[in-house]
Amino acid sequence: MAKRTVVFYLSIIGFLLIAALGWYAYSFLTSRQLPTEPVTFDGQHAYADVQAQIAFGSRVPGSEGHAKVQEWMREELEAAGWQVEIQQSEALGHPIENVVARKNEQPPQIIIGAHYDTRMFADNDPDPTQHSNFVPGANDGASGVAVLLELARSLPADTVPVWLVFFDAEDNGRIEGWDWILGSREFVRINPVQPRAVIIVDMIGDADLNIYKERNSNPELTDEIWEVAKSLGYENRFIPEYKHSMIDDHTPFVQAAIPAVDIIDFDYPYWHTIQDTADKVSAESLQTVGETLRVWITQQNEQP
Repeated sequence: MAKRTVVFYLSIIGFLLIAALGWYAYSFLTSRQLPTEPVTFDGQHAYADVQAQIAFGSRVPGSEGHAKVQEWMREELEAAGWQVEIQQSEALGHPIENVVARKNEQPPQIIIGAHYDTRMFADNDPDPTQHSNFVPGANDGASGVAVLLELARSLPADTVPVWLVFFDAEDNGRIEGWDWILGSREFVRINPVQPRAVIIVDMIGDADLNIYKERNSNPELTDEIWEVAKSLGYENRFIPEYKHSMIDDHTPFVQAAIPAVDIIDFDYPYWHTIQDTADKVSAESLQTVGETLRVWITQQNEQP
């Protein structure tokens, strides 16, 4: 009887020992970081975001489409893990609603911006009968927003503090009672931040993409970004020559002595026409700009 009892207890001890070893091995394996595929910028996803914005129709401030696209952007950003704030102010009697996305409460070292509104009149259309119609804004508005949203999904968690800012009321200059870049002017006025770099993307989805250096942009910052584009094989899209001088959402930052760059393809034949539609935009162009920015941003972790 005693012998059986000893054998029984030895069996229990052996079972417990095997179980303990198994639990230890499981814990060890599951605690290790398993290799995962690196997250990259997805130009096709960004193109779908352009189409989604077009479906809202006009995004002129105060319109139904403007309210819907704003809520849609909030949902997309929050799903990607960003905190979203609608900064409300007023300019020239118009309500301004800039959408600001951040990961935490740290002040930004980098701001990436684009405007989400569209122009109320297609006054550059070759057909004068279309001048009272709104601009669909596939490239002039939606392309920049799409790049920012895909950056929100693809930037690494350990990126330096970045704010993604979707500017309101950029596109209705030369219209009575309005002016250009109202949203970015208000942003600079009410946000006492001093990022080391501001990058604006505007009209960067053109299927025939040709981005020249912009003359009012910070030259050192411009050269940095163009070098990254070259290293990725995009030198035929980021052309290393100066061409246009723009008033755009980078202007208030430049005036505030903050290094800022306007990434824009202003040689777009459908600017401020009813032909600024999704078929004029390509996923490849969005990929070119988005991946260039994603790589440049990740490189900022290495800066002193």
